[in-house]
Parts: sequence; C-alpha cells; structure tokens
Amino acid sequence: MTTSTDKNNQNAATPAAPVLFDTEQTDCGHLIGIMTLNTPKSLNALSVEMCQLLAAQLEQWERDEQVVALVLKGAGEKAFCAGGDIRKLYDSMSESAPLPNPYATEFFGHEYRLYRQMHFYSKPLILWGDGIIMGGGMGLMAGCSHRVVTERTRFAMPEVTIGLFPDASGSWFLQRIPAKMGLFLGLTGAMCNGNDAILSNLAEYAVSSGDYDAILQRLKQSDWQHAAHRTDTSHQRQHNSAHDIVSRALAAQPVTELPASKLATYWHAIGQLMNSGGLGDIDAILQSDAALEKLDADFAQDSWTQRAVATYRAGCPVTVALTYALYHQVADLSLEQVLYLETNVAVHCAANPDFKEGVRALLIDKDRNPNWSRSLADCLNADGQAYIYQHFTNPYAAGEHPLEGWLGSEALGSQIINH
Repeated sequence: MTTSTDKNNQNAATPAAPVLFDTEQTDCGHLIGIMTLNTPKSLNALSVEMCQLLAAQLEQWERDEQVVALVLKGAGEKAFCAGGDIRKLYDSMSESAPLPNPYATEFFGHEYRLYRQMHFYSKPLILWGDGIIMGGGMGLMAGCSHRVVTERTRFAMPEVTIGLFPDASGSWFLQRIPAKMGLFLGLTGAMCNGNDAILSNLAEYAVSSGDYDAILQRLKQSDWQHAAHRTDTSHQRQHNSAHDIVSRALAAQPVTELPASKLATYWHAIGQLMNSGGLGDIDAILQSDAALEKLDADFAQDSWTQRAVATYRAGCPVTVALTYALYHQVADLSLEQVLYLETNVAVHCAANPDFKEGVRALLIDKDRNPNWSRSLADCLNADGQAYIYQHFTNPYAAGEHPLEGWLGSEALGSQIINH
C-alpha cells in the first residue's frame, strides 16, 4: 500500500520534464500555447529530447484550431537558452565513432528539423527572449515570428571558443545582419544586447523583463474571432490576421529603454574591418592592438571590443576559417540549403579534433587551455583550404542524409513558390 507520504516522496524524486507545455484561454475562448524550456540549471541548453518534445507539440498545436498563437520562453531568470547540450555529444566523439557519428546525426538532425519547422510554422511564434541566448537558443530565436527582448537580453554565437562553428542556422541569420556585422559576431563571439538584436533583425519588440504577464494579458484580451486559421500540414507560415493581432498586442506594450547598441555605435568600424581584404587581412588587424587603434580608437578601447578580440585570439583557428568560408558560401542559399550544409559541417566537426578539444577545455576539464590542431596560417594555405572545404562534403551514403529531400521537390521553399 502506498501512503500519501510515499507519493509525495515519489513526486519529489520524479525529474521535471525538460519542456513544459500549457495553454492560456483568451477572453474570446481561444487558446494560447505556452512552451517553457525547463532545464534552468543548464541554462535551458537544448537537447535531443527537448527538440523532439517541441516538434511534436508544435505539430499538435498547428492542427488545433482553438490554438491561435504560441509563446516560447525559458525557465529561471538567467537564460532563455544558452546553447546546445553538448556533453553527450562530447562523449560520442570520445568513443571514436565512425563518420558520420550516429549521435551527431541524431543531435543535429533533430535540432535542424525543429528550426525548419519553426521557420515555416503557420501560426505566430512569440519568443520571450529574456536573459542569455546563445548557440541553439539563437536558432530558436531566429525561427520565431515575433521576438521580444528585454534589458536583460544577452546574445552571442560563441562557437569559436569550442571549436565548432556558428551553427543552429547561424550561417543563415548572420548573413542577414547589416554591414557584415554578422561575420564579426561569428568570428569573435561578441556578446550583444537587446538593442543589438533589433538592429540585427533578430528581434522586433523591446519591453521590460517584468512585462511578461502584462503581454500575456494583452494577448488574451485580443479579438481572435476573425483570425485566419490553417489546419493543413504544409507548415507554410502565412502573414495572416493572427500574426497582425500579435503584432498589435506586442506593439501596445510600452517600450522600455535598453542598453545602447554597440553594433549601432561601431557599425562603420566593423564594416571597415570585415571589408579590409581576405581572412588573413582581417586576422592581421584583430591580432594587432595598434592596427585596431588605427582603425578606430574608440572602437579599439571599448571593453566590449576588447572582450570580443580576446575571445577571437584565444579561439579555434579552424572555426575562424570555417566561419569565414561559410559566410561567403551561403550568401545565395535558402534556409533549407543552409541547414543541409550545416549538417555536413557539424558532423565533420564531430569527427575532427578541434570540437572535441574545445569542449574538453571549456566544459570537461575546464582548464580553458585548448590545444588547437592548426594555426590560422595552416588553414589558409592550399592544404588547409582543402581541409576546411572538406567539411562541406556530404558524409552520408546515398539516401541516408538526415535532411534527405530538403534540396528537391520536398523543399518547403519550393512548395511555397509553386503553391
């Protein structure tokens, strides 16, 4: 026989679900879906299970005509999502897994399929982007239709620190930041704020971190009676009346004053730096305090710049070369083409030494002293460039790529064009 005390003990021992799902009823009887990333101890780092849970719930709510909009947020006060949960991925790399690594295929395959699903989602996806947003969290941010940031928002793509590359659709959204500032963010892992997110086309609304309940209330009080609905499975985002209703509700919330945008302040200096020549020329400036001072003294002396430059100098040269190559390679590619290519690069990174070494130095041994496999000069000569571009090749046998079909008639972009 189980007593009430036993039940309480069992409940206390049961781990909470990594993603929580709930609904809020609107005044006119519709539903707003609430999705909460629920691993605050790991800063809501994105795992395979979390991607699976989110994808399944998104599909269910897309078919439910009562659900008119969705909110995505993170548990705790520190972060929305600080990246991907790469500890298990590190363990799979430590087992001398074959190329392609089966767990890397599972990890990146589920993650990238989720981003595609979000980008083509037919109902409004509202991001509550409070706190830290990095890596995989940036991919979630980019996939939402309405992004809200606060005075506590801090975002970055810091993969140069761990020997990966700005993945999670980063190759796609960094390309869309004005004046080549996205290339600077990818190379340096610079930490940015909410105003930077708005300038970077990664957010639209600036509110106070205490405004969540007020925004939810505005959404619940909105008139959803005539919102357009889709119940098919095409996953095509329509700019319909539901999206307009969300825009009006978010725009009605008083704008809060956010920290000044460093990207807005230094866009000219960053543009000059990123257009100074090839990667070798950019590196020569980033490695030289005098060259940075000559470029722009205020830019060079700002602690924000100095932190970004220090991250770059300690970062992985292979990541730097991959970031630069990808930035130029994907300029004319669709989202699906970019994610397909990122899958290839990510799986190659999981088989090559630098990603494993970077995770070891930062998260496993925590000595912060990685031994990178190559210098940047080694990456820029003929053999090094062959090594860099080898990451782009499809490592899978015919028909086995996890995103198979995305480049042909099944591409969602093609479906929209031919709709």
